[in-house]
Amino acid sequence: MSDLRLSDELRGIIGDDAFLKLLEKHAGSRLYVPRKGAALSRLIGRENVSQLAERYAGSYIRVPLARAFRVRAYREAGLSNAKIALRLGVTETAVDKILAKMTEKPVKGAQLDLFSGGPPPPNGSLTS
Repeated sequence: MSDLRLSDELRGIIGDDAFLKLLEKHAGSRLYVPRKGAALSRLIGRENVSQLAERYAGSYIRVPLARAFRVRAYREAGLSNAKIALRLGVTETAVDKILAKMTEKPVKGAQLDLFSGGPPPPNGSLTS
């Protein structure tokens, strides 16, 4: 399954906020989806784990990088290109290129409540 298709499917199953949390912790890695998972429940919520388990229980998914999705979410949360680049582990030029490809540009600061639990720490702290 392509990254874009899997991203769309995961967003449909668990929603954008939980998808972003999943990306921030596991983007680019294989993730075992348990039938019940306390650690995963703390990250994305018990209901979202149940929804994932209905589709993927007992198997692994490769959590997509979903850089365009993350750039949009971070931009709408008010982050600068420099801070977005640090979170993604890419250059500011890469962020510029991702934004340039978007047909509908995200508005900086449009969704300030997206990180109500507080943003994750920058750079290398995002990986498990």
